[in-house]
Amino acid sequence: MRISVTIFLTDETITPTRLARELEARGFGGLYLPEHTHIPVERVTPYPAGGDLPREYGRTLDPFVALGQAAAVTERLGLGTGITLVAQHDPIDLAKQIATLDHLSGGRFTLGLGFGWNVEEAADHGVEWRTRRELVRDRMALMHALWADEPTAYEGEFGSVRASHAFPKPVQKRTLVGGAAGPKLFSHICTYADGWLPIGGRGLGESLPVLRTAWADAGRDPGALQVVPYAVLPTPGKLAHYAELGIEEVVLQLPPAGEGEVLKVLDEYARYVQDDTAGV
Repeated sequence: MRISVTIFLTDETITPTRLARELEARGFGGLYLPEHTHIPVERVTPYPAGGDLPREYGRTLDPFVALGQAAAVTERLGLGTGITLVAQHDPIDLAKQIATLDHLSGGRFTLGLGFGWNVEEAADHGVEWRTRRELVRDRMALMHALWADEPTAYEGEFGSVRASHAFPKPVQKRTLVGGAAGPKLFSHICTYADGWLPIGGRGLGESLPVLRTAWADAGRDPGALQVVPYAVLPTPGKLAHYAELGIEEVVLQLPPAGEGEVLKVLDEYARYVQDDTAGV
């Protein structure tokens, strides 16, 4: 099982370059970074996990800039977002960012995307909350038009692009969608993605068969579906359960901390990397 990690990198934590080097040296599979452009002080959206919103949400580094630094100091480490808030981006600009990072890293980038939870943050980007999912679907289609081998036009409900020369092209175009299990989410996954980033990984025994059925009904290759439990606090039993479900990658949660604390946790997690059976 491929063991990756995620962390809220901020102006107060370990740096992207130091973390990336340490991850590659220990044999970790990848580094996934979250995204929040800003957190409005006056807001009504509750923190999904309950309680006060943690400090790191308002201090998060731009994931593409941080992953670019990580790419420059590594050769094998996978690079990903968890998650990119696609609705908050200009899709033409975002397509260029993704393609450039994937090209420069030699095809190591995974686009983990989601629909967001902070209404106020999205509103400042001009996002209408009730249509944000369809906006994301539309923007993904537009980006795929730009990534096509030949100049391809796209006319959608929320945006359009002329047939264009747009280089570089992404090497692998791996896309995973984050969110809670349900028919709406599974529809998005089956339409334009390669798999699912379930936060925490709970309830996969019940939800995975439903997703696999939807995937097959959409005419997708059953063997191509990727499910990557995300922001997991690991135990040997939990990782063994994932392995039994056929999961090939899991993303472990690191604390949003300084170098000393992060490296200590990395050393604890390294035992899962070294054990090919993920603790079985």
